[in-house]
Amino acid sequence: MTWAVLIAAGLVEVAWSQSIKPTDGFTRPLPTLLCLVLMMGAVYLLSKSMETLPVGTAYAVFTGIGAIGAITLGIVVHKDPVSLGRLAAVALIVGGVLLARATAS
Repeated sequence: MTWAVLIAAGLVEVAWSQSIKPTDGFTRPLPTLLCLVLMMGAVYLLSKSMETLPVGTAYAVFTGIGAIGAITLGIVVHKDPVSLGRLAAVALIVGGVLLARATAS
């Protein structure tokens, strides 16, 4: 269950990362409110997973999921450039997340 909570935290972080730009520098009230709610939700879920998982493992997996999601959505939704370097970075992050999961106590 702890890993499911951590994965949910990472997915909420992906949503949070995508909600920042529409705030227009936190000048638009509704997008800003959504951004803040998503931020709090991600951190809350992360904190719940840290009740059982080691802090370093939980945070590394959380940020890894966030980075993978942000890069992927950037490429797919926002038409960010695709390069061999970016794809290699995603592959390394995925590998790191899987290794952290496999070696967690």
